[in-house]
Amino acid sequence: MVEEKGEIWIEAGFAELARSGVAGVRVEVLAKNLGVTKGGFYRRFRDRAALLQAMLGRWSAGRIAAIVQQADLAGASPRQRLAALIKLYSERMNTEGMAIELAIRQWARIDEVAAEAVASVDAERLKTVGQLYRATGLAPDQADAQAFLFYSFIFGQSLLILERGQRKRAQLIAKSAEQLIGGPD
Repeated sequence: MVEEKGEIWIEAGFAELARSGVAGVRVEVLAKNLGVTKGGFYRRFRDRAALLQAMLGRWSAGRIAAIVQQADLAGASPRQRLAALIKLYSERMNTEGMAIELAIRQWARIDEVAAEAVASVDAERLKTVGQLYRATGLAPDQADAQAFLFYSFIFGQSLLILERGQRKRAQLIAKSAEQLIGGPD
């Protein structure tokens, strides 16, 4: 486990990853951004690869924990939970989080370890949302297809820039949610 001070380097790594992609996550750049020497880095990490591995581990564990927590029914029906997930991901624009997500996905196109991390997160997301759809009464193959559409929508809508403004966007998201979730509870 990375000691607590290593967390500063991981956070700086994520900030740089969001800004300039994995190629920008360099020890010299991070040290400069943190206002410290490179020596501090090497007391916490063996090398850049160890930092990148720690970043992937933190990202994947965090994303998996988030979807499990966000999908917990805790008194809500499956449709209510699906609606809450759509609301969470469509109303709250976490630009840095999305930049990190996109940068990691780009990284995964050229790096097998990053690709494995992304695949594990995607598998958990699809499995968890698929379980919610199964709980609405859908057959497993239909639930899996709906989960795929759900995540295609969640990520796709965050990338679209609509000329018609926030009100029109909210209306489109609401109509899309109706399509994705089905009728009222």
